[in-house]
Amino acid sequence: MTRIAVVDHGAGNLVSIAQGLERAGAEVVVSGSPTCLEDADGVVLPGVGTTGAAMERLTAAGMVEPLRQWKGPLLGICVGLQLFFEHSEEDATDALGLIPGRVAQLEGAPLLPHIGWNDVTFNSDPLFAGVPSGTTFYFVHSFAVVPAETQTVIAETTYGRPFAAAARSGQLVGVQFHPERSGQAGLRILANFVASCEERTDAA
Repeated sequence: MTRIAVVDHGAGNLVSIAQGLERAGAEVVVSGSPTCLEDADGVVLPGVGTTGAAMERLTAAGMVEPLRQWKGPLLGICVGLQLFFEHSEEDATDALGLIPGRVAQLEGAPLLPHIGWNDVTFNSDPLFAGVPSGTTFYFVHSFAVVPAETQTVIAETTYGRPFAAAARSGQLVGVQFHPERSGQAGLRILANFVASCEERTDAA
């Protein structure tokens, strides 16, 4: 069975995420210890709140370097995606630096935080297999990623102005929305991530 580690750094919809992954057939371990990565086929880095607080918790738990060294599939959700990048304007925080780019406050937004359902457009990516472009997903945030390389962006939506709704660099993939709160489409996203971890396991 595919084993997915969900990183518990004190802020995230951990129960909903774990349930969604389990529905896709994964064995899920929710843990704040770096040892949870050792036997994992894939890792989920969730997050709500701020990048600064998340980095503080990851640092205190000794998770920063293990996450930087992790070479398998890694899914970031909301703040988890933002942590992939080099620096966040929120709290003037240096993040994990896994993908070149920064995190910036939404520009032109009519109201912050942005809370609600938005249509997400995307091209072909395994994370969105079986999900039509234009499907709505649930967002709660005031900041979004600004990748240094445009090809990193795999999905967009608009709130005031267009922004990246998902990004990928190799086996690192993340979404700004919350799949665990986005109904059947969100569950399909989680299932697609589990499938990508299964493919890696079968190929090993």
